[in-house]
Amino acid sequence: MSFTVARKGDVTIVDVEGQLIVGNRQELKQKVLDEVEKGAKKILIDFSRTGYIDSSGLGVLVSLAKRIRDAGGELRLANLHDELQTLFELTKLDTLFQISKTRDHALESF
Repeated sequence: MSFTVARKGDVTIVDVEGQLIVGNRQELKQKVLDEVEKGAKKILIDFSRTGYIDSSGLGVLVSLAKRIRDAGGELRLANLHDELQTLFELTKLDTLFQISKTRDHALESF
C-alpha cells in the first residue's frame, strides 16, 4: 500500500495504491490531515489503483469527510471500480461523498 500526494491547481490529489485496510488507514488519514493543516481546501482521493477497502478504511473516509468539511473544505472521490462503487452504494456512503468516474471529472466538479 502506498499513498502519493500531488497538486493540480488548488486541488490536492491523493492516490491510493493497493488496499485501504485497518493496517494502513491511519497513514492515509494523517497524510490528508497534514494537507488540511497546510491549508488545502479541495481534496480528491483517487482509487484507480485500489483493489479493496475494508470497514475501517470506509470509517476513516467518513472521518476525513467530516474533518475536511469542518475546516471549510471539500472531499471528493474518483475512480472507484465496480466492486468498490457497489460497496459505497450498499453502505449508502455514495450519498455522503461526491464520487466521480474519472479524475478529470472530479477535478472539474470543484
